[in-house]
Amino acid sequence: MKIALAQLNYHIGNFDSNSAKIIDAIQKASVQGCDLIVFAELSVCGYPPLDFLDYKDFISRCIEAVNKIAAVCTNITAIVGAPSHNPELNGKNIFNAAYILADGKICHIVSKSLLPTYDVFDEYRWFESGKLNSCVNVKGCKIALTVCEDLWNMDDDPLYTSWPMDVLVREQPKIMINIAASPFNYLHAGDRKKILEKNIRQYKLPLIYVNQVGAHTDILFDGGSLVYSSNAELLAEGKYFEEDFIVCDFNTNNALKIQDTHVASSFNRYSRIHDALVMGIKDYFGKMGFKKAILGLSGGIDSALVTVLAARALGAENVHAVMMPSPYSSGHSITDSELLVKNLGVTSEILSIKEVFHSFLSTLENDFKGQPFNLTEENLQARIRGVLLMALSNKFGYILLNTSNKSELAVGYGTLYGDMCGGLSVIGDLYKTDVIALCNFINNSGEIIPANIITKPPSAELRPDQKDSDSLPLYDILDVILFQYIEKAMGPDDIVKSGYPEELVMRILRMVNNSEYKRYQAPPILRISPKAFGRGRRMPLVAKYLG
Repeated sequence: MKIALAQLNYHIGNFDSNSAKIIDAIQKASVQGCDLIVFAELSVCGYPPLDFLDYKDFISRCIEAVNKIAAVCTNITAIVGAPSHNPELNGKNIFNAAYILADGKICHIVSKSLLPTYDVFDEYRWFESGKLNSCVNVKGCKIALTVCEDLWNMDDDPLYTSWPMDVLVREQPKIMINIAASPFNYLHAGDRKKILEKNIRQYKLPLIYVNQVGAHTDILFDGGSLVYSSNAELLAEGKYFEEDFIVCDFNTNNALKIQDTHVASSFNRYSRIHDALVMGIKDYFGKMGFKKAILGLSGGIDSALVTVLAARALGAENVHAVMMPSPYSSGHSITDSELLVKNLGVTSEILSIKEVFHSFLSTLENDFKGQPFNLTEENLQARIRGVLLMALSNKFGYILLNTSNKSELAVGYGTLYGDMCGGLSVIGDLYKTDVIALCNFINNSGEIIPANIITKPPSAELRPDQKDSDSLPLYDILDVILFQYIEKAMGPDDIVKSGYPEELVMRILRMVNNSEYKRYQAPPILRISPKAFGRGRRMPLVAKYLG
């Protein structure tokens, strides 16, 4: 039996586009003589559709699309993902399902049993947990078909206590197939392989694993579909952050063979983060129908990095960088920015905020009389910049890219309605130390980001001789403590035991908790870590913990 893996980039709710992609892949596989083609979890509607799943019309359109796809499956079998109706009166109305399509119709439906409810996942909100399934038969081959978490049986996982494969293996299947929507984070690809290899060794069966690729606002899918032999030898690995198509043969000896050499290129951490962020920007703009981006280019490392990523995602001609010097901006802020603009070829302009700032101060002179210069005047400058950027955005149809990093967002080192403006936060899940490392990675093949931008002390330049270190601990220390608190969910006592002063730890953790109201109003953040700000980290705004 010849099997094709279709790793595609779907668009949530775009049934025409998704169906067309799926049908094209089916026809391609049919021409190559494939007997079976496999697509990802919820491929028909895109993942995650969230509260669209509450609309009967949305579900009806899903099933209409499945039937449309089934009609072209006349000499080939296809496995696609889509919601299916729950016929029982009790429970949720729909299942997260895998449809088996053949002979022009729906032949079988396998429902997902183990529904994730952690981090960005909340499938119990919409789906009913599927009942125990049986194997499916394709061309006389018995297949143990599972949907994503149904094959993620880690012994130390407290969420799940029973495993669908333990039931399916009793029917003596010849192969396991898993369709998934497994999002990217910089640790997940390795963990994903370990889990799948554990299953292969446990059940002694070859495995085909199909993931999707593409960005759905904040959630990024990296692809990396996999083909394994029954002894856990990796035979093929799909491309990362790109669509892909893999064909393999499954012979009478229950062995998989890849027709062409198909192994993904080696990646390091920052290569994958780079590709994920570029894909995230590209898909956000492409799927929303936007073309051009605007951002404030300060001469600092954060805005420089976002400019590079945006130029690579959208094309330099579609990125407009605005330099907005204040009375406290250094000369190198403009010269460094101009050099970056020249290196990238993006369009740019300079809009000084000095006169606007003085006009605001003049208007507020009576109110501020006798009051010292403080954070108010600093924030005023940031908000003036935000107003100018949004004015250009409105007038010319740009989408404003936010340039705040995770360290700043964590401790509230940003101005609401100022430098926190934007339609998309590009590096809001990247700590400052990782921003520096990613910039150095980008410069490995030649200086794109001017060296001075990377090496000079970070500063908001909102008062004379200002440095980030005036208000914050050094980023090398701050980021470690933030990682332990945010990603590792460690409490203050454990962080102190790891070697940090209690006073410093408590100060940082209070800053994180007290800034939740700011992050609640921040733009959506491209998720590249195991725990990003946004839908995967739900904290109360009004709380007293560590306050």
